Amino acid sequence: MSASLNAAAATACTAPVDPACAEPLPVLGRDVTVPLVTGGEVTYAALDYAASAPALQRVWDDVAAYAPYYGSVHRGAGYLSQLSTDLFEQSRATVAEFLDCRPADQVVFTRSTTDSLNLLAAVLPADCQVFVFETEHHASLLPWRDARVTYLNAPRTPGQAVATLERALADRDPHGPALVCVTGASNVTGELWPVKELAAAAHAHGARIVLDAAQLAPHHPVSVRELDVDWVAFSGHKLYAPFGSGVLAGRADWLQEAEPYLAGGGASRKVARREDGGVDVEWHTTAARHEAGSPNVIGVYSIASACRALNEAGFDQLVAREQHLVARVREGLAEVPAVRVLSLFGDDAPRVGVISFVVDGWNSSHFAAALSAEYGIGVRDGLFCAHPLVRTLLGSEPQAQGECGAPEAAPGETSLNAIRVSFGAGTPDEHVDRFVRAVKELVADGAKWQYRTEDGRCVPAV
Repeated sequence: MSASLNAAAATACTAPVDPACAEPLPVLGRDVTVPLVTGGEVTYAALDYAASAPALQRVWDDVAAYAPYYGSVHRGAGYLSQLSTDLFEQSRATVAEFLDCRPADQVVFTRSTTDSLNLLAAVLPADCQVFVFETEHHASLLPWRDARVTYLNAPRTPGQAVATLERALADRDPHGPALVCVTGASNVTGELWPVKELAAAAHAHGARIVLDAAQLAPHHPVSVRELDVDWVAFSGHKLYAPFGSGVLAGRADWLQEAEPYLAGGGASRKVARREDGGVDVEWHTTAARHEAGSPNVIGVYSIASACRALNEAGFDQLVAREQHLVARVREGLAEVPAVRVLSLFGDDAPRVGVISFVVDGWNSSHFAAALSAEYGIGVRDGLFCAHPLVRTLLGSEPQAQGECGAPEAAPGETSLNAIRVSFGAGTPDEHVDRFVRAVKELVADGAKWQYRTEDGRCVPAV
């Protein structure tokens, strides 16, 4: 599509989205049917994108076309190894373009966002101070075990987030290294964070910043250059790409100066025995320094394929359609007095397709089980691996502990957990409409089936 046609399509696709350009992207599993406890079958409504998004059909087709040519990269002289090496490095360039990286930035392939942030934590300079809001997913809240960490209280406005960070940075030792870690979009509320403003605050105080884009990149364009972040991390399995790969992209200096994240083949450039019986190692200074072992070529290629597919589909159009779905869900939930949608920044805050809520009188596990068993709808319940944030939003003690999964509570018992519905580029209108209808029916009429607790989860009673 030409630039002019793409701009015209983006203009046409405003909320409410023109039906002519509102088709979801084809994803795997879109025709899967599941049984209902009340009888019959229904097409499965996958509304748990924030955990793992279904793979795009385009990604699956690209991987299937490449699979017969699979070979180990960087080490083989054979045709398939050479082809796979070229594809692997082309994928690195594709991801750099997708993120609008700067010329000197490195793209390192990892297993996930969690792995990417643990890699960054492992290469921090000595005595580095890390600043992280309590609102982060555990992937960005917990890796900084060898650093001095300052945990910041949950802000209630984007401006308060920037002011909170500025005060904390102003009080730090200005001579030591510092890093700020922040999400781009909350995995609990879906709300967008003021990343560009936080980056400016960090840099004004001599600190660096890493963006956790796990929930942002699948829903919204991410420009390292425009946001002026030092690093960005995201996962393939949330970007419509399977096979367990992730990305850490950004400044090369800390990565090059640190010992490799994993020691082994691929990370080492030269290895020689010493006279005293030991070994001397010269490590790579490229991204390979932190990619030891045989890399996940298919996973890397699937990420690159997803990046191309999203860009070619047009992010403006995808964002407009998703905002249409967000509005339909929020308007539907607002019609149910028993439902309380969780939010940090308020109803008017911009957000992606991630919405968490609680229902008066319902245990979250019971409600999610009923959505699945009686309506064929897959959502998530619990604390979403963001325990401090969910506890704060639910009004409990911030220090209270909880499980990532469902609570040990029987149907009918309340719990300090929530329900999360999430969707994206592959979600049909019917799925969100069915979800809203199901919420209204369950609140008005109750579950049609009996449920029991098994291993901490509510399940249909047989």
